[in-house]
Amino acid sequence: MFSDKVRIFSGSSNPLLAEAIGEQLGVSLGKIKLSRFKSGEIYVHYEETIRNCDVFLVQSFSHPINDHFVELLVMIDAAKRASARTINLIVPYYGYARQERKAAPREPISAKMVSDVLTTVGAHRIITLDLHAPAIQGFFNIPVDHLTALDLLSDYLKAKDIKNPVVVSPDAGRASTAEKLANYLNAPFAIMIKKRPAHNQSVITHVIGDVQGQTPIIIEDLIDTGTTIVNVVEGLKERGAEDVFVCATHPLFSGPALQRLDHPNIREVVVTDSIFLPEVASERFKVISVAPMLAEATRIIIEGGSISTLFKNAGV
Repeated sequence: MFSDKVRIFSGSSNPLLAEAIGEQLGVSLGKIKLSRFKSGEIYVHYEETIRNCDVFLVQSFSHPINDHFVELLVMIDAAKRASARTINLIVPYYGYARQERKAAPREPISAKMVSDVLTTVGAHRIITLDLHAPAIQGFFNIPVDHLTALDLLSDYLKAKDIKNPVVVSPDAGRASTAEKLANYLNAPFAIMIKKRPAHNQSVITHVIGDVQGQTPIIIEDLIDTGTTIVNVVEGLKERGAEDVFVCATHPLFSGPALQRLDHPNIREVVVTDSIFLPEVASERFKVISVAPMLAEATRIIIEGGSISTLFKNAGV
């Protein structure tokens, strides 16, 4: 088992996932006090020694993202000042990742800003899952272990034995992921062409590929408001497709997303627990845990080895 110099602590974003990671590793979560002053300022206190320890902090950048981001920064700073040997971040969902480039003049590249802040405050390594843009790894000057839930999702779908499947990329940016999933399922794939008149809005203009009479499997990295997914589902139905499976790693589910996705033409919404999801009444939603994968990645980092062994395709 691990040295007593390994400590795992949970932020407030997803304590259930942190507990599951600890259980997989046979390690109890460390004791930490997280609270807020009346002004809203965040207070952190490690209630056990972490001097010369390898500390792992579990925090997703879920809603309220800015609170969880600042909380993680304060956790890092407290660990650094408590003489932790290394500070390793397990950030299943890396927020601000959709702002990874300038799409218009005078815009920020917020994903780069977040990486700079995490590194400057004192992080030594980050473990994350299905970045919106894989190139974000290059924003860091510390090791980044970029994992993917694609194997978990594909195994689940293969066990469903879906008739006449076609994997659908909702935009050109997901085409590579859709092709990988299609190859594993031995299915064709299609690409939706859309335009975005505003944030969280999209209009389907074309579909490249045959979907008529097929069962579409939409693959995304995240689902935010659900508006885009519903537009894609309705666009596929208009073109003669059967009811749809929707898969995504990160269930942001902002606003009325859960109600939107409880759609008569969606057979299942398959997501992971990278973001804490309260229990939903509809059986349409299926949650797959990423805790075993994150735990095994943590084990490899502690003991040594290759992260690529976690995946079917070692090139992932």
